[in-house]
Parts: sequence; C-alpha cells; structure tokens
Amino acid sequence: MMTMRWTHLDSPVGRLLLTADDEGALTSLSVPEQKNGRTVQEGWRHDPGPFRAAEEQLAAYFAGELKDFDLELSSAGSEFRERVWTALDTVPYGATTSYGEIAARIGAPRAAVRAVGGAIGANPLLILRPCHRVIGANGALTGYAGGLERKTHLLTLEGVL
Repeated sequence: MMTMRWTHLDSPVGRLLLTADDEGALTSLSVPEQKNGRTVQEGWRHDPGPFRAAEEQLAAYFAGELKDFDLELSSAGSEFRERVWTALDTVPYGATTSYGEIAARIGAPRAAVRAVGGAIGANPLLILRPCHRVIGANGALTGYAGGLERKTHLLTLEGVL
C-alpha cells in the first residue's frame, strides 16, 4: 500500500502543498483555495525529504532563474487527460497557447475544446505542468484552478504580461 508523502513550501503565490508517491515522484502541487486542490489527508506522512529538488527548482523559478523543471512527475488521469497534460508540458516558458491549440496538438476535434478545458482544470501539478500558459483564443486570461490573480502573477514572472 502506497503512503502519500507531503510537505508545504512558501512561495510568492501562497503556501504550496506538494505530494509525492513512495518512489518520490511528485503527484500534486496545490495552492490555497485551489478549485479541486488537494488537502492533507489522514494517513499521509509529512516528509520534506522527497521534495528537496522541487523546493530548489521552485525557488529558482520564482527568482526568474529557471525556465524548465526537471522533476519526476506522476499523475493519474484518463487517457484523454494524460494526452492534454503531456501537451501542456510542451508549452515553453514565456509563451502562451489556446485551448483550441492544445486540442489540435493532441489530434482532438475543435468541438473538444470544452473537454480540453476540463482536463486542464483537473491538472494536479500546477506550475510544474504549465496550465497557466493556456489562455483564451482572443488572448483573454481565462480560468485557472489556482485563481486568475496567480495566473497573472505567473505569466508576469515569465514575461508574457
């Protein structure tokens, strides 16, 4: 049976909750008041050990010194969500894309844009898997599970805004 490990990290966008599996792969990064974000559960083990690399890389990212994370990530979702999340990983630092462009990248029809938005909203690894880089086709900052204020902060940090 797997024991979920967790730790908190302070950041410019609030206190982050990170979780990892027994192998040390990150399974989630949540922010306070996040829509569908994780909260510490009974039976989880507080253990900052597996998060040292994430802590260092997140500090460098928020300092403007890191553009690409090199961390072991582990997420569980439907085959469709996994395809969407993999497409998110290809959106480079300092760039944005639209929901329709993500749909096209995974070979989904234009009508799947709503489903793509749902998969992006279910991303369990905020910041690390850059769903904040997805904006509306008209350039508007649309939904973000961590809140539009955080999305604005992250895009400003990356030089997009």
